Amino acid sequence: MTDGKIKIILERLKKEYSEPKTALNFHSPFELLVATVLSAQATDILVNKVTSNLFKKYKSVQDYVNVTTEELQNDIRSINYYKTKAKNIKRVAEIILNEYKGIVPASMEELTKLPGVARKTANIILYNAFGINEGVAVDTHVKRLSVRLGLTKNNDPRKIEKDLMNIVPKEDWGIMSHLLILHGRKICQAKKPQHDNCVLRDICPSKDI
Repeated sequence: MTDGKIKIILERLKKEYSEPKTALNFHSPFELLVATVLSAQATDILVNKVTSNLFKKYKSVQDYVNVTTEELQNDIRSINYYKTKAKNIKRVAEIILNEYKGIVPASMEELTKLPGVARKTANIILYNAFGINEGVAVDTHVKRLSVRLGLTKNNDPRKIEKDLMNIVPKEDWGIMSHLLILHGRKICQAKKPQHDNCVLRDICPSKDI
C-alpha cells in the first residue's frame, strides 16, 4: 500500500461524504458513552430510537446511578443484551461519578477499564466527543472495506486497526473510520457492492467481486 493510494482514498471519500460523523445521537460525552455501550450488536437506528427517550428521562450521570437496574433494563429492553448493558451502564455511571467527579475520562487507558467499553468504543468516544485521534474504530464496515481495498490482509479488528494506523495519517484516523462506514452503508455493501457507483472502483482490487 502506497501513501499515494491512501491519499486518493481519503480525498475521494472526503469529497463524497462532506460531513462524516457518527450516526449515534448525543449531546454530551456521557450520552455518547451510553449510546456506544448500547450499540454493540445493535443498529445505530435502533440505538437512536431508544436513546431519544432515554436521554429525556436521564439528564445526568447521577440519574443513572439513582435508577434501579430493573427500571433501566425495562427502558432499553428492545436492545440486544439489554440486561447486561443496563448493568454496565449503571456501573459505568457509578465509576465516573465516584472516581472522575462525573466527567467522562478522555484517555484510552481509562475508558477501556470501564465495563462494556472495548477499544473500538473508546476510539469512537475519544474522536467524536473530544476530537482525539487515538486510533481507528474498526466495526464490520471498516473491516470489510479495509480488506476489499487491500488496506489489510488481517481479519482481527485489532490487527486491522494497527494496519490502518500504519498507513493513514494520524490526523485522519478518526475520520477514516467514519468515511469507510458511510461508504460501506451506501455503496460497498456486504452482499452486493455497487461497483458502478463507487468512486474508488479504479483503484479497488476487489472491483470484480
